[in-house]
Amino acid sequence: MANSSKKTAKKKNPHAVALGKLGGGPIGGRARMAMLTPAERHEFAVSGVRARLALTSAQDRHALAVKAARTRWSKAKTKKKTRP
Repeated sequence: MANSSKKTAKKKNPHAVALGKLGGGPIGGRARMAMLTPAERHEFAVSGVRARLALTSAQDRHALAVKAARTRWSKAKTKKKTRP
């Protein structure tokens, strides 16, 4: 029973350990996005939208498109009324 509670130590790659001590590990999303150009950020956004839409059914996509169009139309109507 005492032997089963002991953990076996894994040997780490010394090169990986040295790189880890230098820093530069995984960075957060905001820092990563700050380093990208606007075109690269746009590509990421488009790929994200396509991935999300691939998970929805055609009927749900149609409902979203109708809702978006109605929102655009209602905003366009209110803009025309507020201008003198």
